[in-house]
Amino acid sequence: MLTILSPETFKTIPWKNGLGQTTELAINCGGNLDNFDWRLSIASVVSDGDFSNFSGYQRHLVLVDGEGLILDHRNGDINELTNLLDVADFDGGNNTYGRLVSGSIKDFNIMTNNNSFTAEVNCYVKQHSANISLLADKLIFAYSLTNEINIKHGSRTTASVPVGHLARLKTHHPPESHKQDSAVISGQHMIIIDLMSLPIP
Repeated sequence: MLTILSPETFKTIPWKNGLGQTTELAINCGGNLDNFDWRLSIASVVSDGDFSNFSGYQRHLVLVDGEGLILDHRNGDINELTNLLDVADFDGGNNTYGRLVSGSIKDFNIMTNNNSFTAEVNCYVKQHSANISLLADKLIFAYSLTNEINIKHGSRTTASVPVGHLARLKTHHPPESHKQDSAVISGQHMIIIDLMSLPIP
């Protein structure tokens, strides 16, 4: 099943630390800023500063505009996002300080609850066609910065996703069927996010 989310459905949410705002593109049903399974958002960073504490969550941060951002983590790790679609993967509970390279930036932020979901994030600067398996325990999202995305879902006709819109893909088969669908996502300057639910302990 393919759903295309338009910018009109996105929400403006204050940062958890109160120092800015983020555009929330999607969040799990029933989720909110203090308790969610997964969340996708885009934020502008206009000054150096501490990141919000999201203990218990894993974060993927993608540079989508600007000259770059350096992330200094309390554990000594450093992430340098200096090229378009560079990705940082880090613990949301780290004390993280962001330093701008030269002027403001925008980032695409993927957060997953360590107890319920994991995320795989792939970014493609050049034209690329990605073959995707759709399983009952997976959610796939795709977003493009500069060009529309084309999605062929199974044997169905190719659908076009405009720039700035978010595509969401999920199989229509129930988990007990153990069946899977497939899709081909084509585009450039695009982000593909694979969210997988974790088994309940």
